[in-house]
Amino acid sequence: MDTPHPFLSVRNLRKYFPVRAQRLGGARLMVQAVDDVSFDITEGETLGIVGESGCGKSTTGRLLMHLIRPDEGEVRLCNKPVLREGGLTLRELRRNMQMVFQDSYASLNPRLTVVDSIAFGPRAHGVPKDRAREKAHELLALVGLEPHLFGARYPHQLSGGQRQRVNFARALALEPKLVILDEAVSALDKSIEAQVLNLLMELKRDLKLTYLFISHDLNVVQYVSDHVLVMYLGKVVEFGPVDEVYHRPRHPYTQALLASRPSMDPEIKIEKSPLSGDPPNPINPPSGCRFRTRCVHAESVCASLEPAPVNVSSPAGRHTVACHMWIPSSGHSRKLT
Repeated sequence: MDTPHPFLSVRNLRKYFPVRAQRLGGARLMVQAVDDVSFDITEGETLGIVGESGCGKSTTGRLLMHLIRPDEGEVRLCNKPVLREGGLTLRELRRNMQMVFQDSYASLNPRLTVVDSIAFGPRAHGVPKDRAREKAHELLALVGLEPHLFGARYPHQLSGGQRQRVNFARALALEPKLVILDEAVSALDKSIEAQVLNLLMELKRDLKLTYLFISHDLNVVQYVSDHVLVMYLGKVVEFGPVDEVYHRPRHPYTQALLASRPSMDPEIKIEKSPLSGDPPNPINPPSGCRFRTRCVHAESVCASLEPAPVNVSSPAGRHTVACHMWIPSSGHSRKLT
């Protein structure tokens, strides 16, 4: 039996940003923001992306939306290539994929009412004005805002949680299949965050949505995700089912990241940081494994060769890790199976 195609397939995605040379006529420097990132998302699931600030999470989301053009790599949605011959145009991509950003206020036009902001997308795609506004009212009700009370308001007249609900409604206005949520709840206080997360889960269930959830909050990602992708300095270091990654992390970076979470038990205190130092400069990352400069298990092979992602034994589904300790033929003294 043929294996079904992934709903979203990303292969070898890369984006380097040029920066000003240190001296006139010097070599052009490049920030290696996203480097050879590959992953798949199954229809109806939520993939969480985690990692420290600067690891490339948000850039990956913008590359998928083509808000930033990738240098290399291929993105396929519903087995159709994006911006390739015979594939999806940018207009078709935006109808099927939408994005919600962290800053709820900056995401909205301060000169447009809530209804007009939500109706803007459908109108740009040819929907008559009256029908677009009617759809906006329906979506406001769907995200828990009374249309006749909030529809005529401007963004500055709303709270942060209300603005983010408007952004969800706006993202759903074109009836997309995939929604990218880039730190969409991180700016909210915890009581509002819980309400918004529950709303997202309800929308996913009722509208049969697929989510890509980008966040630095490990607890939130664990709550909403089916699979988790861990990034470090532009690279994918681990990918797998959420329970496997959280309860049996294989990569040393994932282990340190999860160990840094504060415990809910006040008697359990973190006396020593599980991860010391700052990430290296993305303009000139370390050779081989990029995590080796902060890894307690680093050996000479880690400096000379970049570890390729390998499958590890997992009862819950496909689980990959990019670490020489999990590659039998790597020569690392600490072999794991």
